Amino acid sequence: MAQHDGATLAQDEDDSPIARELADLSARRRALEEAEVQLTGRTRVFTVSNQKGGVGKTTTTVNLAAALAERGAKVLVIDLDPQGNASTALGVPHTADTPSVYDVLIDEFPLADIIQVSPESPNLLCAPSTIHLAGAEIELVSQVAREHRLRVAVDDYLAANAGELDFILIDCPPSLGLLTINAFTAASELLIPIQCEYYALEGLSQLLGTVRMIQKHLNPRLQLSTIMLTMYDGRTRLAQQVADEVRAHFPTEVLDTIIPRSVRVSEAPSFGQSVLAYDGQSAGAIAYREAAVEMIRRDSASNERGA
Repeated sequence: MAQHDGATLAQDEDDSPIARELADLSARRRALEEAEVQLTGRTRVFTVSNQKGGVGKTTTTVNLAAALAERGAKVLVIDLDPQGNASTALGVPHTADTPSVYDVLIDEFPLADIIQVSPESPNLLCAPSTIHLAGAEIELVSQVAREHRLRVAVDDYLAANAGELDFILIDCPPSLGLLTINAFTAASELLIPIQCEYYALEGLSQLLGTVRMIQKHLNPRLQLSTIMLTMYDGRTRLAQQVADEVRAHFPTEVLDTIIPRSVRVSEAPSFGQSVLAYDGQSAGAIAYREAAVEMIRRDSASNERGA
């Protein structure tokens, strides 16, 4: 009888939520190791935006960039948020006297003059933000072509460095001011992180309204191409309901990959690292790697259709 109880206990342990989760992570890691992706050779320029704060916008930008770089893509993160959190998370210096995006927007510095290589990977570049960017919103008001200054800088950089970059990810402040408008005007694609929590879609209609206005007046090539579900807590019914609701509204834009709520993801920036460098075996790191593979594969598929 004791032997039977021991076998039952071992089986119960194998069937426990933790055991199932570990087995799932192990299987996903193996799938990632075996996954093959092919970069298209074209540069995709994304604005990562959602004016609702706390949705994982900067976290998404940094960790997605790191995951893409790990896959061999050359990625530039443009930190357009005066708080400079993306610069911090990529381990890039951004003190007040560091040449930054502010100098590009206000003094027309070439983008190449401010770009730094992240210590995390030679494939991961960053155009840092500094505290000066907080005043740029006001200073831009009186500038000529104030909505197009970032676009001109990006276009000039790409013309001088043709084929060098696979992705540019622009991290926006959580507002719809001139900095964000510059990001919308410079990009051809919009990536919106949406947290799987109550009021997730609140403010999204305002954001999409702004996008339509940008398309009409400033940048007709801008399109909403990617939505990433973040901060997912599988223990709650609400998270699943929100995910289903977003997928119902945007069936083709939403990535299959869902980013879980994760302590490791939250901790990583304070160490000046992405979650991939901080804890590469964690659920958050694996999810961002899966998202990167999915984005590259989607791009390859659309490129083939276009060809």
